[in-house]
Amino acid sequence: MAKVTFLGLGVMGFPMAGHLVAKGHEVTVWNRSPAKAEAWGEKHGGKVAPTAREAAHGAELVMACVGNDDDLRQVCLSEDGAFAGMAAGAVFVDHTTVSAKVTRELSAVAATRGFGFVDAPVSGGQAGAENGVLSVMCGGTPEDFARAEPAIMAYARICRRLGDSGAGQLAKMMNQICIAGLVQGLSEALAFGQKAGLDGAAVVEVISQGAAGSWQMANRHKTMLADQFDFGFAVDWMRKDLKICLETADELGASLPVTALVDQFYKDVQQMGGGRNDTSSLIRRLR
Repeated sequence: MAKVTFLGLGVMGFPMAGHLVAKGHEVTVWNRSPAKAEAWGEKHGGKVAPTAREAAHGAELVMACVGNDDDLRQVCLSEDGAFAGMAAGAVFVDHTTVSAKVTRELSAVAATRGFGFVDAPVSGGQAGAENGVLSVMCGGTPEDFARAEPAIMAYARICRRLGDSGAGQLAKMMNQICIAGLVQGLSEALAFGQKAGLDGAAVVEVISQGAAGSWQMANRHKTMLADQFDFGFAVDWMRKDLKICLETADELGASLPVTALVDQFYKDVQQMGGGRNDTSSLIRRLR
């Protein structure tokens, strides 16, 4: 069991940190909103620190799940940030979905200070975090990954090292690219079926057993048909992720025409007031 710090207690980080306690790790948490950290402490019994720096002091592993590139830089590099409190030999594990650029930047800073850095973005959404069945894509040295993996498995179904620093974030981009196309295709199919007068749920029961089946179809078709979207991974966050995908594609010279188009469809959903809706709300613009 390890001495672990967890920074960021949003819809993902709150349950993830809880799983660490359940597995017997000694956990200290920090959150920008102190009330959330206090609520976590009351529920799980771990320690609560007033700053990321104090939370990271003495930890073997420091894990973070925050918002975006700027948030991560702030949490790591500010005067009261995690890097200021970490000791040589520790490992920073970043579960935030950010650019590979900031990952490599922070990994280089960590190396100069004598501690490791693993980029470890996750897939599986809030339900995956709550149930401890996330998919975790990692980048970093084999040694740093080996130290981080046992703790990560407290809330993961699968955890793999996919290459050096930034590889985890690049893999997460592939994940989001796949999801964007899948959700749009499912939205079009369900909207088409409704206009054709078919029972969407009955059709999905059949086609989900064939080549059209997907996680999105199995887990989202009922709520999409019922026009229910007040849950899950928000459109605002998906657009943040797709922006990273599209910018990275430009840097690599890769073509993402479908992803670029679906990103604009998500923009439509935002303009309809659905920025906090689940990503399956793409079907709203087809009605």
